[in-house]
Amino acid sequence: MTFTLALDIAAPPRSVFDFVADFTTIPRWYSAVSRVERLDGNGALGTRYRVHRHLPGGPATNEVEITELSDGDAITFTSTSGPTPFRYRYQVRATGTGTHLTLEGSISGQGLTGPAALLAPFAEGFFHRGMRDNLGALARILEH
Repeated sequence: MTFTLALDIAAPPRSVFDFVADFTTIPRWYSAVSRVERLDGNGALGTRYRVHRHLPGGPATNEVEITELSDGDAITFTSTSGPTPFRYRYQVRATGTGTHLTLEGSISGQGLTGPAALLAPFAEGFFHRGMRDNLGALARILEH
């Protein structure tokens, strides 16, 4: 499944980019993520993380790498292992009142097993609603 979501955030573009580009902040705003560990790197291209998530079928762990970085403009996180392969590309653009954030991504349930695999055909709607809620939480954090 591929998707594009966007929202305006009443915060400076640099603040939005720096927060989103720091993958260790994701447990603060992404409801399924419980913990992120930096495996190596300093936040530059090639930095790797281990992300621990709670999915409907139980816990899941993915390793994630920064695969694209245009400092201040765009960053892409790509899973390199785990049950739900994904790619998330965040792009920020200045607006007259703050920042326009666009998230383009793809995610697959190809590695899911058991009850979670049975739910996969219905996951797209749940995912879109959940991701919109997550981005709303991100905006609330950045706007305060």
